[in-house]
Amino acid sequence: MILFGTRTYFFQLAILTLVCGRCGNPATHALRKRVLKFTLFFVPLFPISTKYWTQCGHCGAEKQVPKEQAEGLVATVNQGQAPLAGQAG
Repeated sequence: MILFGTRTYFFQLAILTLVCGRCGNPATHALRKRVLKFTLFFVPLFPISTKYWTQCGHCGAEKQVPKEQAEGLVATVNQGQAPLAGQAG
């Protein structure tokens, strides 16, 4: 018997201050990444899909963003324009 399946991993990449498209408030947004991996005998082997999204800290609205835009936002944070989550600027 072969046991296979998937496992999902979540990563918080950055905390940004953006204007929310839903509520219109300038609020903190968490930039997150979700990686779905194929598992064989409960060992994660390779990623099947990767998705990026932001979540508004005020209203909770989520918006999926393309990989290029997410990488650009992380690069902006890394250049010192905003601190990363959990790190001092």
